[in-house]
Amino acid sequence: MAAALGEEAPDNEDYYGLLNVRREASQEELKAAYRRLCMLYHPDKHRDPELKSQAERLFNLVHQAYEVLSDPQTRAIYDIYGRRGLEMEGWEVVERKRTAAEIREEFERLQREREERRLQQRTNPKGTISVGIDATDLFDRYDEEYEDVPGSSFPQIEINKMHISQSIEAPLTSTDTAILSGNLSTQNGNGGGSINLALRRVTSAKGWGELEFGAGDLHGPLFGLKIFRNLTPRCFITTNCALQFSSRGVRPGLTTVLARNLDKNTMGYLQWRWGIQSAMNTSIVRDTKTSHFTVAMQLGIPHSFMMVSYQHKFQDEDQTRVKGSLKVGFFGTIVEYGAERKISRHSVLGATVSVGVPQGVSLKIKLNRASQTYFFPVHLTDQLLPSAVFYATVGPLVIYFAMHRLVIKPYLRAQKERELEKQRESTASDILQKKQEAEAAVRLMQESVRRIIEAEEARMGLIVVNAWYGKFVNDNSRKNEKVKVIDVTVPLQCLVKDSKLILTEASKAGLPGFYDPCVGEEKSLKVLYQFRGVLHQVMSADNEALRIPKQSHRIDADG
Repeated sequence: MAAALGEEAPDNEDYYGLLNVRREASQEELKAAYRRLCMLYHPDKHRDPELKSQAERLFNLVHQAYEVLSDPQTRAIYDIYGRRGLEMEGWEVVERKRTAAEIREEFERLQREREERRLQQRTNPKGTISVGIDATDLFDRYDEEYEDVPGSSFPQIEINKMHISQSIEAPLTSTDTAILSGNLSTQNGNGGGSINLALRRVTSAKGWGELEFGAGDLHGPLFGLKIFRNLTPRCFITTNCALQFSSRGVRPGLTTVLARNLDKNTMGYLQWRWGIQSAMNTSIVRDTKTSHFTVAMQLGIPHSFMMVSYQHKFQDEDQTRVKGSLKVGFFGTIVEYGAERKISRHSVLGATVSVGVPQGVSLKIKLNRASQTYFFPVHLTDQLLPSAVFYATVGPLVIYFAMHRLVIKPYLRAQKERELEKQRESTASDILQKKQEAEAAVRLMQESVRRIIEAEEARMGLIVVNAWYGKFVNDNSRKNEKVKVIDVTVPLQCLVKDSKLILTEASKAGLPGFYDPCVGEEKSLKVLYQFRGVLHQVMSADNEALRIPKQSHRIDADG
């Protein structure tokens, strides 16, 4: 489809930016922007062979952008999926008279078919490694009579349990999936493992069913059936039946969960479990953009409890979260508090302190790395010792900030530089082409800019004195970084109409006469202009809309 529109444009070409119109622009606005650029780039206006060739290329590019955006069908595809969407196989069988909504549905169908072809290659591996550490000797040493025992001068820290589990999925068809999982566990020298195979089928848009078969050395064969069903758009039910075969006979089990949306952010759950550990559980979970709140109550054998937990989500780049919970039951009381933070693109590190009676004090460290989870519960003491609580709280904070400053931050900075360098290398040819196009556009604009300036001077209107686009460094802490800017005075003056300059909310790199001088880095536009004989100055972010002139941009005469 795109090939029929003329000369190929780069995959990342921003058609809206090229025409300098809003994404919500009407057909009239598109046509006006197209006509203006056609007058600027029309090949017949240039006699010089080199300028004529450059004008033809830019004219075809503008024509291609207008052809896509002026057609409601192709525009609907481009808005969601970009130029790659226009190249999707299968469009040749789509009727041309469909609405934008129908075109969108058809594209999604074609994309689903392509995703299904890729599905066979996906295994979606998930794994958990848990290592239990007994560090009670740090805070609760042996009596003096045992001091003569060799090696007793050093606290004994032991690994007393370990658990490893792994699962993979093997899609068989678009509705059937096989899931293979296994686990190994050991505690105080004794351990075992098991392996499970589950077959899941999506029966309809409202539900699915799953058969599970398992075997292990700790328990006998396992047979299970799990069913999920949407009862209403706001309510669903899950039922899990299991038969565990062992030397003691057959142990049946049944778990049913009924859930309902109480409002947009709140879910209510009712759970009934019958079997070896029968219980009834009621919980309410409220999850918003900034917080996560849970309250639950369980009545059962052997555990009955009430639990309240709260988690606050900071809206920062590292997705920091702090959490706390209180759990009271027949087993005692447990208070937990902790935090987690994103330390890299695919890794989240968290630490939780658990203080309970009679459980004692524990520190739980968790690292999520992509689809793998590493969990380290460290048992510090069986008693409520203030020293254990203090070190469990302060120790991880000190270690984290030291590691973040000395290891994580330098590593991420180096990784970002490597990624930027790779991005620059991969886009070097495209950037060179865009630079040549921008320089050609500036040459083609010279005559038009001269006329615009004459008209603006006659009415004491808007004159762009200087304009720069790229990376500016004003912070002293970043003074060693290189400034990377290009002069865009002529392209901006060319966009002035009736003493006004309006730029939309899009990257300025797509504007005629512009290109990206620093790929992957933050960019800004700095403009020094004259209006009514008075100097004005403004700096705006790359994707920020800009409208000049404005009184707030005025440079004080005293300054």
